[in-house]
Amino acid sequence: MDNFIVSARKYRPSTFKSVVGQASITTTLKNAIKSNHLAQAYLFCGPRGVGKTTCARIFAKTINCINLDDNTEPCNTCESCNSFNENRSYNIHELDAASNNSVEDIRNLIEQVRIPPQVGKYSIYIIDEVHMLSSQAFNAFLKTLEEPPAHAIFILATTEKHKIIPTILSRCQIFDFNRIRIDDTVEYLEYISKNENITYEIEGLNIIAQKADGAMRDALSIFDQVVSFSGSEITYQKVIDNLNVLDYDYYFRIVDSFLKNNISDNLLIFNEIIDKGFDAHHFINGLSEHLRNLLVSRDNSTLQLLEVGAVIRERYKEQANICSPDFIFEALQISNKCDISYRLSKNKRLHVELALIELCNITTEKKKPDLVESKNREKEVFPKAEKPKETKKDSSSNVSRDNTVKKHQPSIQIGKPSEFGSFSIKEKLTQTQVSNHNVKKAESKSDENEVVMNNNFTQEDLVAAWTKFSDTTSDRPRVFNTLTSKKPQLGQNTTVSFVVENKAQKNMMDEIRNELLGNLKRLLQNTNIKLQLTMNESKSEGNKLYTTEDRFKHLLSKNENLALLKQEFNLDIE
Repeated sequence: MDNFIVSARKYRPSTFKSVVGQASITTTLKNAIKSNHLAQAYLFCGPRGVGKTTCARIFAKTINCINLDDNTEPCNTCESCNSFNENRSYNIHELDAASNNSVEDIRNLIEQVRIPPQVGKYSIYIIDEVHMLSSQAFNAFLKTLEEPPAHAIFILATTEKHKIIPTILSRCQIFDFNRIRIDDTVEYLEYISKNENITYEIEGLNIIAQKADGAMRDALSIFDQVVSFSGSEITYQKVIDNLNVLDYDYYFRIVDSFLKNNISDNLLIFNEIIDKGFDAHHFINGLSEHLRNLLVSRDNSTLQLLEVGAVIRERYKEQANICSPDFIFEALQISNKCDISYRLSKNKRLHVELALIELCNITTEKKKPDLVESKNREKEVFPKAEKPKETKKDSSSNVSRDNTVKKHQPSIQIGKPSEFGSFSIKEKLTQTQVSNHNVKKAESKSDENEVVMNNNFTQEDLVAAWTKFSDTTSDRPRVFNTLTSKKPQLGQNTTVSFVVENKAQKNMMDEIRNELLGNLKRLLQNTNIKLQLTMNESKSEGNKLYTTEDRFKHLLSKNENLALLKQEFNLDIE
């Protein structure tokens, strides 16, 4: 039986034409050879497995070829090409800097550089993993790299360009290799499969290309692994079984259950995934990627960003058409939040399950009627007082009595009476009953649809409404402290006056003005309310806002040793 050769070696490119995914770099190198504009040093940098060392070898081989063809490719018939192909060339030298990174190794290399080539014009020195050289070795190499002999060309290759000192970088022509696109990788895997008489499914090769993450060498290694597992037939199912990849179908099913608000199906699918040995964090990352793919599938212009097979691409387009953009945006935020906080969670499975339940409730929340609707504003906002039994009176007396009740009624109803009952703003209520989302939505309605309300209210009603809004800002300490520092005053023509102590407070009140007015108008049922801010010019020294420098000077007046402490430890005032 013949010795097996891994695909990464067997199908390693030997010409510029066979290099995959680096067309701009190979074209530049061929033009440099054709026009005889060769630099003394080149630096090939980029991710692993994208062809840096391969291109260096092809470049070195082509430089010394005597009979280049019309496309500036080596002939493979001359003595220089034959010696290179048979690994006996004395003009091309490779050095692994990972294991030869000392000053002595570089000095030996410098001594070797002085020897002219026996065949061909140039001696090419390929130094792989050059970032592993020590700083002393780099310094010893500087002079030779800057002014090498006329026959010497250096090709440096590295995956970590940032570790190379700037003096080396300035002496090289730098070529940045790109990650290989999934389509290019799939096309090359198809070529190899046909050569090896292996039947395949495009979706299976696509999974291999995605798993390789832009590295052709990794893709070929995974290809060999899958072939060993599945024999001469590569299918999508065999690939995901061998590579332990979570099937796309799970994500399509789970998003369908989101749209149907089916929490039980969601939890059962997630349990099935966990039982198959997949990590919950891996699942939530895959879900975020799936939602991102749905987002880009909604527009034909962004469909090119979807790096999947043709069959999976159609499924994405179908599911994207039934998902609204709002649903996808909110789902992405929830999954991303779950991903970020996953490591901090003690019960990680429960953490993911809560996120799935929240995702199921997205469309449910959308279906709920808003608490503030224009039709609700038209209804009576005060609870109806129970009418006492009395003799029949004329209609004018009834109208007068109703106006009196409204004028002196201290309680204000929020929301629909049938759903929430009657509430007074003086009572302690749960703030979640009226969300900021519904308030902003109500405020954004056009003036044509807005119902004008002109309910009378007292100073007590104003203070109660003000306090109620202040409680909703407890998560914003500066706003909360400012609103609760003083009581608002009811002026003429429903103008609300509020005194601020400084410009900072005034600017902050201006920022929340619309939010505050919207809440006051809603709670007090009066759309004519206006807010007037005044600066307290006669504020006492005790209310003055001190800067950090002022506080430090005050403390320094009490203890002069603070200055020595600051100087000794080089402290900053914060």
